[in-house]
Amino acid sequence: MSKRDYYEILGVSKTATEQELKRSYRKLAMKYHPDRNPDNPDAEKKFKEAAEAFDVLKDPDKRARYDQFGHAGVSGGGFGGGADFQDFGFEDIFSRFSDIFGGDAFSGMGGAQGRTRRGARTGRPGDDMKITLTLDLEEIAFGIEKEIKVKKYVVCDSCKGLGAETDQDYMTCGTCNGVGEVRQVARTMFGQVVNVQACPTCHGEGKTIKNKCKACSGEGRVRGEETIKIKIPAGVSKGNYISLRGQGHAGIRKGEAGTLIVLIEEKKHEYFTRDGDDILFDLNLSIPDAALGLVTEVPTLKGKAKIKIEPGTQPGKMLRMREKGIKGLNSNIHGDQYVRVQVFVPVNLNDEEKKALETFRESKNFDPNKHKGFRDNLFDRVKAVFS
Repeated sequence: MSKRDYYEILGVSKTATEQELKRSYRKLAMKYHPDRNPDNPDAEKKFKEAAEAFDVLKDPDKRARYDQFGHAGVSGGGFGGGADFQDFGFEDIFSRFSDIFGGDAFSGMGGAQGRTRRGARTGRPGDDMKITLTLDLEEIAFGIEKEIKVKKYVVCDSCKGLGAETDQDYMTCGTCNGVGEVRQVARTMFGQVVNVQACPTCHGEGKTIKNKCKACSGEGRVRGEETIKIKIPAGVSKGNYISLRGQGHAGIRKGEAGTLIVLIEEKKHEYFTRDGDDILFDLNLSIPDAALGLVTEVPTLKGKAKIKIEPGTQPGKMLRMREKGIKGLNSNIHGDQYVRVQVFVPVNLNDEEKKALETFRESKNFDPNKHKGFRDNLFDRVKAVFS
């Protein structure tokens, strides 16, 4: 089957309600039914394509996996895949979705018989939101749960989201009798076709308001602030995002809340530079310490740790501290910490210091040109800079 975006196939937004999904799918199924498009393989393809998209998006669990992982989340591989409609017969598809197809609508076209009424939708969905969350490297390394305050539309406390002054003011729509839709039946050469549209009076909600809530002016929501808990997994990086369904703006009159999208940013660290799941730390040594060697302490993401510097360690040498880096995203494997040795050359020497160093000027141990290992190491470092 096609790998087009399921929302694009059905022509709906990512915040579409269940009723909106059903309405769009029913319209497409009627448009591309093979009996209406004989000898048209493209219509047959679009018919089954719409069935596949609806099968995934109508199921909350499948839809959540699709929103997070795309087609990979619903095509097997441990995620629990959706149905493949490639080999389905058209009657099988109608039978599978009999709750949204009416026998009258597909009379004479092999449609499924029997129909249950869809009913009105609840309110109108709220908008999605995007916020940026900046994390320390330590928070990224091991994961953290954070609480943040978000300014957004929240449910009105006065009317509890109804939008009406009292429960009695929240009335069944007289135009559609609470169904949320009106329909017209027309006879065509294909049989009876039912044209279903949202009720023009209640806009599909099935309810009207006699006296609007004064606090929210009938919307069932007001501007406010809410504290939200966000669980950040270890190993996230700049550009990653976390989708929290139902944590966006509250919907109108108890409509489904939107999605809160949390964009991850990284705060620059005082000591470390990140490279994937590894981290780099520059260790500054004096000339005597580099020449004689020592055991010293360096910072890590979990506090200080000891590291041994061998005698004669050259500038630029990388020392590896295994599993001292960042825990991988969705993994139990930790990266490493690399310690890069930097040798400090003093300036503004006093006379006594200059005299002490002069005694080593003629020593071959202090002549870099007589040490092949140093020349090779220098060449490698220069090549790394320009590669």
